[in-house]
Amino acid sequence: MSEDCNHNCQACSKDCSERTRESLLAKPHEYSIIKKVIAVVSGKGGVGKSLITSLLAVLARRQGLKTAILDADITGPSIPKAFGLHTRAEGTGEGLYPVQSETGINIMSLNLLTENETDPVVWRGPLIANSVKQFWTDVIWGEADVMFIDMPPGTGDVPLTVFQSIPVDGIVIVTSPQELVGMIVEKAVNMAGLLHIPVLGLVENMSFATCPGCGKEIRVFGDSHADAIAEKHGIRAVARLPIDPKLAIACDSGTIEQFEGKWLDELLKTLLK
Repeated sequence: MSEDCNHNCQACSKDCSERTRESLLAKPHEYSIIKKVIAVVSGKGGVGKSLITSLLAVLARRQGLKTAILDADITGPSIPKAFGLHTRAEGTGEGLYPVQSETGINIMSLNLLTENETDPVVWRGPLIANSVKQFWTDVIWGEADVMFIDMPPGTGDVPLTVFQSIPVDGIVIVTSPQELVGMIVEKAVNMAGLLHIPVLGLVENMSFATCPGCGKEIRVFGDSHADAIAEKHGIRAVARLPIDPKLAIACDSGTIEQFEGKWLDELLKTLLK
């Protein structure tokens, strides 16, 4: 792939590995116009990937952008709860319609399709991966300036399906300060490299806690490794999120759209360039 590649194989005559990846891409629904796709990934679970997805979508919507979230975490969907969505998605013979949040973010998640929110998804990998692909091809998203994909943790069937079948413009990796997680982050970076997906940002969640008395930052999980990891892999945008009980309460109560904080503002600017 050329250094000045713009990923538009239709206007290019060169024969490269990127053209092979392009041929696997699935078209979105005919009534969907999606301008930019950002996948939010993590090497392991429990680091706050869905939280970061939600916050980035809320910030993009606050800037007046038409925003969408595709919840690709089929077995552990948490996006609807964060936005307080309990109604089921509806559809017609033409396709499914996403459910709209209070501020106008279009969201599709398996939890919006099941009879009960607590119904478990006991499916094998290929079926899960195909369901995610159908969220892209069968959902009538309308027009979206930016879509965020909340990915499941790891580097298995679903991430591979997403990266090969959906035109992802870049990924954001979510991690926590522990050394082990730093190693796991590298697996996600290397997978993105193999599939020619640029890593646009790194978010270190639970980076610190602020003492309510003196305001000092306390490194609960040890020193940060985010800058070292970002420098090693050429990731320019790094953001850090504190341990903030208000964020947890907002997710549990479905009021994430009311959060206050500027931790991800600069990262969002990088993603939207």
